[in-house]
Amino acid sequence: MSRKKPTQKVKTAKRRKPSSTRWLQRQLNDPYVQEANRLGYRSRSAFKLKEIDDKVHLLKRGQIVVDLGAAPGGWCQVAVEKGAKKVVALDLLAVEPLPGVTVLQMDFMDDDAPEALIAAIGEGADLVLSDMAPNTTGHKQTDHIRIMDLVETAYYFAKDVLRPGGTFVAKVFQGGTQQELLAQIKKDFKTVKHFKPDSSRKESAEQYLIAQGFRGS
Repeated sequence: MSRKKPTQKVKTAKRRKPSSTRWLQRQLNDPYVQEANRLGYRSRSAFKLKEIDDKVHLLKRGQIVVDLGAAPGGWCQVAVEKGAKKVVALDLLAVEPLPGVTVLQMDFMDDDAPEALIAAIGEGADLVLSDMAPNTTGHKQTDHIRIMDLVETAYYFAKDVLRPGGTFVAKVFQGGTQQELLAQIKKDFKTVKHFKPDSSRKESAEQYLIAQGFRGS
C-alpha cells in the first residue's frame, strides 16, 4: 500500500444527512479506496480477493471463474488480471462492461438464474466466488440467517458447476458458517477455512469461507 494521504474533512452540505457525511469522509480517507483509485480498480474490495489469493493461491491462469454479487466489478478485474480464461459475473445491480467478462444483471435467487449462469459458463467452472450480501437490518440473528441463505444457495450452485479440484469462496458474517452446512462443505472439499482480509474494514462483521479441492459430485 502507498503512504496514506493527509486526512480530508468533508463539509456537511445542508441537504446531506450526517450519516452520508460520515460515509463520504470515510471513503475519502480510506487508504484502500485511495489505492483502488490509483490502480484503476472499481472498488476497494479488489484488495480482499487479492489478499485471499495471496493466502491460498486460488487464482490461476486459464481458469473459468464465476463471480456472484459482482458489482461494481473489482473482483472480476482481479480475476482477469490473474489470467482467467473466462469470467461470468452476476449481480442485481448493473456492472459496466469489462474486457473478458460476461455480465448477467439478475437476482441470483431467481429460479432462472442458475440456468442462465450455466449457459454463460458453457463448461465446468474452476472457481465460484460469492461476495453477495443481503440488505442488513441491524438485527444480528436476522442478518446472519439472510446471508447464510445466500451462502447455502451459492454452495449448491457451486456443487453443480465446479470441476473436481475447484474452489468455492463465499462471504459470511463473523460467527462463521452454520455448522450443518459447514459439515457438508467439509465432506465435499479437501480443505475449508475462514479468513478475514486486512482490507475488510475492522468494524465489518464479514469474513470469507474458503473451500478448496472439490471432490466432485
